Amino acid sequence: MQLPELVIGKLIPKYPIIQGGMAVRVSTSPLAGAVARAGGIGVIGATGMFVEELKEEIRKAREMACGGIIGINLMFAAREFLELTQAAIKEKIDIIFVGAGFSREVFRRTKESGISVVPIVSSVRAARLAEKAGAAAVVAEGFEAGGHLGTDRSVKEIVPEIVEAVKIPVIAAGGIVSGQDMADMINLGAKGIQMASRFVLSQECTVADEFKQAYLQAKEEDLVIIKSPVGLPGRAIRNKFITLLERGEAPEPEDCDACLKDCSAEYCILKALINSRDGMMDEGVIFAGKNVFKMKDILPVDTIFKRIIAEYSAI
Repeated sequence: MQLPELVIGKLIPKYPIIQGGMAVRVSTSPLAGAVARAGGIGVIGATGMFVEELKEEIRKAREMACGGIIGINLMFAAREFLELTQAAIKEKIDIIFVGAGFSREVFRRTKESGISVVPIVSSVRAARLAEKAGAAAVVAEGFEAGGHLGTDRSVKEIVPEIVEAVKIPVIAAGGIVSGQDMADMINLGAKGIQMASRFVLSQECTVADEFKQAYLQAKEEDLVIIKSPVGLPGRAIRNKFITLLERGEAPEPEDCDACLKDCSAEYCILKALINSRDGMMDEGVIFAGKNVFKMKDILPVDTIFKRIIAEYSAI
């Protein structure tokens, strides 16, 4: 089965594979740089970073990428959305992925720079709005994804609808962990795929080993949908923190730096994500995709690419 060519504005990666940008320093320069070097699009999760920190991460990723494509992912819900966007523009980032909301301002700010903007959408309406605003492509993300979710519908339902509705490239996301999954999405009309959870289980991902072990040990029944202070549901691996959350006993925020434009303050999602990233697994939220239980190894990014492409080519 031949690989499609993914064209996003002026960008054409060797492989139509995008590494999902995972916030709160889960996907940082070592991972993004390795993915870009392997021929995909490496993405830094910018949400939760400081402006100068993001600039430095972009520079480091570029050094590692060997000319590959580097992007950032930003949640529109983050209070410093525009400041981080502007920082990435100044660093001449290749591409900006925007999730958890829609911003016309990001298109205005990137217009003269030639930077491609790719919104993450979960409906035909949102995809058409993005195309009209000037999006170079859209990521069509289904319910199978990890982290914050924008729909209760499967990516297999959403992708063909959006492909039919827009003329720009559609990238499928949500629960994709294998070459077979990739082939299924391409057969539905997607021009490429985005994977996040698969790259957590890479040697280059800098999260604590305990975080990776939680992925490796997860069973299908361990995946649950939780409430997030962001105002969206999220998919996570069950642990002691989730049990407390379900009982309404999650610890209330002690200090708040107003990282979100709107927050229920039921608990601090930023601290919960930092705790899990740093290995305090029972004190945080472990975001993961629906099919995390299917992955059983930690591999170098280059090996992940070779495996995905080999599986895809064999179909």
